[in-house]
Amino acid sequence: MKPRITVITLGVDNLERSLAFYKDGLGLPTEGIIGQEFEHGAVAFFDLQAGLRFAIWERRNIAHDTGLDVTPPSATEMTIGHNVGSKAEVDEVTKQAELAGAVITVPPHETFWGGYGAYFQDPDGHLWEVVWNPAWDGEFGA
Repeated sequence: MKPRITVITLGVDNLERSLAFYKDGLGLPTEGIIGQEFEHGAVAFFDLQAGLRFAIWERRNIAHDTGLDVTPPSATEMTIGHNVGSKAEVDEVTKQAELAGAVITVPPHETFWGGYGAYFQDPDGHLWEVVWNPAWDGEFGA
């Protein structure tokens, strides 16, 4: 398998609420909800770095499309890492997420491995890590 991951999709319970969080609260660029003309198709895409998109799609529609049952969500199944260029940017992004309605699960702090990071949950409980890694200094712009 060649590494060609182009879309990361999160299941959400309320598409409009999640759209507002990611678009208005975090400022991610999007054209908004598309595919509403299809019974299970309403989705929103956000452009990230070149070649990668982030999507939100209602959990019930993912279940329908995959033939699986909707299961209880678990925040510890995965994290999404948002790497930034400085400790100050960790503080800024964490505050922005909190103002957008995120639950800060771990406030910004020095990490055991020499970095600086924080964790927050979006309105559906998905866990995001905002982190500055000194080994990657300069890769994400300060």
